[in-house]
Parts: sequence; structure tokens; C-alpha cells
Amino acid sequence: MGRAYQNRKDSMAKTAAAKTKVYSKYGREIYVTAKAGGTDPSANLSLRGLLERAKKDQVPSHVIKNALDKAEGGGGEDFSPARYEGFGPGNCMVIVDCLTDNPNRTFGDVRLAFTKTKCKIGTPGTVSHMFDHAAILVFPGEDEEEALEALMEAEVDVSDIECEDGKISVFAPHTDFFKAKQALLDRFGEIEFDVEEIQFIPQTTTPISDEDMPLFEKFLDMLNDLDDVQNVYHNAEV
Repeated sequence: MGRAYQNRKDSMAKTAAAKTKVYSKYGREIYVTAKAGGTDPSANLSLRGLLERAKKDQVPSHVIKNALDKAEGGGGEDFSPARYEGFGPGNCMVIVDCLTDNPNRTFGDVRLAFTKTKCKIGTPGTVSHMFDHAAILVFPGEDEEEALEALMEAEVDVSDIECEDGKISVFAPHTDFFKAKQALLDRFGEIEFDVEEIQFIPQTTTPISDEDMPLFEKFLDMLNDLDDVQNVYHNAEV
């Protein structure tokens, strides 16, 4: 893959306890998305994409239903997004995306993960300018030119497209995610996307030495263990 990105499946939890935490994060994101835009996936494109991703990642149906029922009820917690940036082990750049009902608690927890691993949390904009906020669509195929033609006709501002090992990878601005996905579906029919996400993609990478690797793994584990943390993006080359 020419452009480095983090496939959510690569980091799917392997233990039952870790899986439960992943499902909890999905439940929170589904609840927030449904509460903001409605529980009908046909009218809430963000929710529809999220539900498709959750099912692909084998999130249990009761987790999805509970989150939707909770959003339908209109009560429950009032979560808001929070983003933190800084430098991790080996001086790699890190972005931490959260959903929180208590920003002070979340900031304290995230900061502790940085300080406990000798890292430095920064202010907004510290490293995000070194990442592209991009839509990523990866699907089986060989005809890169036809895919590009379909996207251009739909006026998708494609930033990069690659074909490698029988997979076509499309990179576009995050605002064009749904437009790009629909253009590909319209052209190729039903597609089983390997990846359909919005991510922060690093413009450069930072190699992590063997010496820094244990601290890097501890840092990621501490962040992923936090209930409020939804995604961690970094430019570490491991």
C-alpha cells in the first residue's frame, strides 16, 4: 500500500475483555451519531456507514440495538467530541479522538497516558497539520481508470488512487466520503469494501526503534483502555 493508513481490522481486539471494550466504543459512537442525525440509516448517512462498519467488525446486534434504542429515547448521556494531539514514544506524532461526557476527566486521563510514557501532549494543531483528514475506500478490482472516471464524473476531488494486489484504494477529502462511495457503487454495483473509513493519514512517518517499542506499545494500550478514546492515529513506522 503506497499510503500508510491504519486499518481498523488490524487492531481488532483478540481477548474477550478487549472485544467488549471495542463493542462499547462502537455503541457510544452509534448512540452519538443516531442522536445527532436520527435513528433511520436511510436518512442518516453517517449512521448508515457506521452500522455497516460495525456489522463488518462483528459487533453484536444487541449492542447496536441498545445504542439505537437509547438514541431514540432522547435521554441518556450528552457526549461531545474531543481531540488531543502530541508526540509519542520515539517522537512520533499522535492524534487521539474521543467522545466524552466529562472533558476534564478525559483530558486528565489522556494526559496521564502521555506523561506515564514520557511523552508530550500538545495544544490543538500541534501535529494535525501533518496529517490528511481523508476518506479511504478499498475494494477488490483491477480497473483503476474506470474507478477514477466514475469518481471524476461524480465531482469527487480524488487525492490519490492506487491498484495493488487486486485491490483498488481511493483517497479523497473526508467531506467527499459518501459521494465517493456512492459513485463507486453506482458504477460497479454491489461492492464488498475492505476498508470504508475516514482517518487521519500521516504525510510522513517516524521509525520507532527497538528501544522505544515497549514504551510505544504501553502508550497505545493505555490510550485504548480508556472508555472515552474512540481512535488513535499516529505516524509511527513499526
